[in-house]
Amino acid sequence: MTSDKTKLITTAALGAALLGAAIAAQAFTGEQYTKEARIGLDQARTIALKAHPGKIADQELEREKGGSGLRYSFDIVSGNKARQEVGVDAKTGRLLENSVEGPNAD
Repeated sequence: MTSDKTKLITTAALGAALLGAAIAAQAFTGEQYTKEARIGLDQARTIALKAHPGKIADQELEREKGGSGLRYSFDIVSGNKARQEVGVDAKTGRLLENSVEGPNAD
C-alpha cells in the first residue's frame, strides 16, 4: 500500500519535472516577432547547426542591423571550444553571422 507521504513526494517530483519542461520550452526569447519571421525556429536551428555543429545553448529572435533586420541568434557550444554565435536572417534564411562569442555577449 502506498502511504500519503509517498504520494506527496511522487506528486511533487512530477510537478517539478513538468515545471522544468515548461521552463525549457520557454527558453526561446523574442516570441513577439515570430509573426514577422518567414523562417521558422526549427528551420533556423537547422541552418545554424549546419554552419556550426554542436549544442544550442541559447536562442532568440531579435531585431538587429544587417539582413532584413530580424534575425535568429544562436549560441552554440561544441566540445571545449568557446561559444559560437550564429545568426540566421528570419525572413530569408541567409546566414548572417558565424563567429566566436565575444566577452561582452548579449
